[in-house]
This record gives sequence, structure tokens and C-alpha cells, in this order.
Amino acid sequence: MELQIKKIREDAVLPRYATEGAAGMDLCAAAEVDLPPMGHALVPTGIALAVPAGYGAFLFARSGLAIKHGVNLRNGVGVVDSDYRGEVMVGLMNLSDKPYHVCKGERICQLVLIATPQAEVRVVEELSETQRGEGGFGSTGK
Repeated sequence: MELQIKKIREDAVLPRYATEGAAGMDLCAAAEVDLPPMGHALVPTGIALAVPAGYGAFLFARSGLAIKHGVNLRNGVGVVDSDYRGEVMVGLMNLSDKPYHVCKGERICQLVLIATPQAEVRVVEELSETQRGEGGFGSTGK
């Protein structure tokens, strides 16, 4: 599979897999940004993508950034659709009580390509029965 990348900014850092077994590529900030405690910002990456048809590029928090500094994705998980061609921007939020400075070139999130088939929606009168049924919100355990 090929992921086409266009540099929007000359000095943008291309995403890359950190290890042979990595599921996600690291995305880097293309600008310096200050995140005050409980603050948020939209951070440019300096790149645009041509995600293959039938896939989505999903942006996930970097565990080290989240655990060590409280910096997470503002919307939980970012989604880049296969037909979007603009600059990839990452919404970051600082959930800690200390300011955080995002450095240019710093790894800020992970990009994972995931197959995204589109389903045909069909309205039905009844759904099939399962052992779980309508139980939710902790109904399968403690």
C-alpha cells in the first residue's frame, strides 16, 4: 500500500514508523505552540495526504506525551478521510496543571491507516438476538 504525502511546508518532518513492528507513524509539529494548563491548540504538521481509497488515516495520542505530560488529542481520535487533501492539523489539549511547549519537529501523535468499508444502511423492525442483548455500561463485568 502507498501513502502519498505532499509537503505543505519546506521543513516539515515526514511521518515515519519508529520500529519495524510499529502500527502507527509518528507525526511531527511544523510549528512551535504553547499549551497552557487545560489549554488547547490546533498544531500544523506541514503535510497533506492522499490516503488510499477504502482507508482512513486515524490520529492517536502518543502514550509518552499523554502519560508524562498530560498532552492528548482534543477530540480523542482524529480522522483524515481519503478524499481530504488539506494540511493535516492536530488538535492537542494539555490536561496537566503545568504549561507545555510543543517544539517544532516534535512527535505529537501517531497516524494509523485503517480499512474503512462503507456499509449499506438498512432499517429493520427487529435485530438478531445475542446472549448479551441490551446490556451495556458495565453489564458484562464489574
